This record gives sequence, structure tokens and C-alpha cells, in this order.
Amino acid sequence: MGDAALLQRLKGRNLLEPGDFSPDECGALFDLADRIIKDPAAYEARAKGKILAALFFEPSTRTRLSFETAMLKLGGQTIGFSEAQSSSAAKGESIADTVRTVGGYSDITVIRHPKEGSCRVAAKASGVPVVNAGDGGHHHPTQTLTDLLTIRREKGGLEGLRIGVCGDLKFGRTVHSLIRAMSAYAGTEFVLISPEELRVPSYVIRDIKRGGCPYTETQDMRAGIAKLDVLYMTRVQKERFFNEEDYIRLKDLYILDTERMRLAPESMIVMHPLPRVNEIDTDVDKDPRAVYFTQAKNGMYVRMALILALLGLEVE
Repeated sequence: MGDAALLQRLKGRNLLEPGDFSPDECGALFDLADRIIKDPAAYEARAKGKILAALFFEPSTRTRLSFETAMLKLGGQTIGFSEAQSSSAAKGESIADTVRTVGGYSDITVIRHPKEGSCRVAAKASGVPVVNAGDGGHHHPTQTLTDLLTIRREKGGLEGLRIGVCGDLKFGRTVHSLIRAMSAYAGTEFVLISPEELRVPSYVIRDIKRGGCPYTETQDMRAGIAKLDVLYMTRVQKERFFNEEDYIRLKDLYILDTERMRLAPESMIVMHPLPRVNEIDTDVDKDPRAVYFTQAKNGMYVRMALILALLGLEVE
């Protein structure tokens, strides 16, 4: 099936979890993102007259601005709020009622919420496509699209890769989503680097096993990065901890610096969903293997592709 037919299948759909789109559908989205990167001027009026509602019940910088910029670059407009206190949620309104109401004003709704499963509740109430921009420690599927596009562009494909994920693997929704998505590609192997307290949850391990992917768990960062194609770093998220003492004890456990980079293959790329705190030393930014700022920019392009697909505006 060609890209046009695959993109047409996405019209009107929701994106709530990484598995909502098949690898072929994701591939069509990535092809569209590649075309946008090559010739952005060709898409600058494609969403004219359309409105994106960005409902962020939890603070965000990159994800919110990336979605809003994506819509503006397509010629559309945006509405919304950047924290729950700015919305009627502060008055006790349910997320279902908020989304049902806002769906009457917009053509597509993007939601970030601190509670797992909230976006699924929202999608059931909405009359327009809903995109999950992060729900608690659960999933962050558009970050995953960003990550897959970056890996594909940097490594030439998505199969046969050894992926290392390091840091907060318990609460890191970007990690959970990436593992689920990459488990669908042949030849994927995972190296899971974390302290015992921040190990990958059992439901994510089930995703790995369901995909038939080999994996190892280790607390040794130095050994873990020796034979990787991709190293995906994460920050230890203070906002996910109930006990500040645990956060302080764990937050500096894994720091990627130039010394550790010397242990990694020359072909390895370093990714990070951002924001970083100090888990990647700024000296690493100069290393050509560090692609996290390119990764952030790719997020805008893949979200442009997603908006076009869900609204049925991509006619090529």
C-alpha cells in the first residue's frame, strides 16, 4: 500500500499510545515528515482555516510549543491553555466536559495530563481527533514519533538496532513509548540501564517479550554503552517522586560525559527527549554523535505530518 493510502487511513483517528499506528502507517508519516523537511514552503498553507486546541493540564515547553509551531507553520491557528489553573479544571470541570466543549471550537485537540489514562477518557468524549501529548508516567506517543523519525534519519532505518535506555526507566513515559514502538521492528535489542529503584515496569517488559526482542538489565552505565547503536538518556523526574530524599539520592547516578563517550562506538547516536538537567554534560553537545537538539526540531516536523494526516489534508 502506498503512502497516500496509508495516510488516508489515519484521517480522523486518535493517537493515544504508540501501538495505535502500525509500522507501515508510521513509515508513511515519516516519509511525509521527510518531504516537509525538504520543502517546508510547500506546506505553509496546507492547514489554513483549521484550529488546533492545546490543552496542557501539566507544564510543558517543548511539546506544547512544538505542536503550536507545527500548526502555525501549516497556516493554521491554535487555542488552549498551558496549565490546569488557567482552565475550568480549577473549578472542578471534568476532562470529558472540557474536551467535549473545546472540540466544538477546534478541528484537532492535543492533551497533556498528569493522570494515566486521562487522554483515553478525553478521546471518548471528543468529536475531533485527540492526540496524547503525555499522560502521567504512561505514554508520550508523539515523542516516540519524534524519536523514530530521528533514528531513521540518523541510522538509515529502524531494524536491527541495539537500543540503550538509561536513567529513569520507571516513570519515564518517553522510554515506555519508545520501547513499545521499537519492539515492533525486526532485530531490535534493548539494554536497560537504571538503578534497581527505577527499573522498567513489568508491563513494559511484557511489550519487549511480546515483540520477541532480546534485552538485558544492568546498573552499570560504562559497560552498558559499549556496543550500542542508540543511547537514549533520560532525566530523573523530580515531579514523579513522592519522597524528595529518594530523588536526591538517585538524580545524579548516571551522567554522560566525554569520558564515558569514549567508551561508546563511533557510530552510536545520543538522544534525549529534553529537558535535561545534568545527566548529559554540556561538553557532550560538541560530539557529532549528540543529536538531541536535532531530535527536538524533528519533533516539529513529525507533528506537522501528524496534523496533516489526522485532518486528512495530505493529498499527495
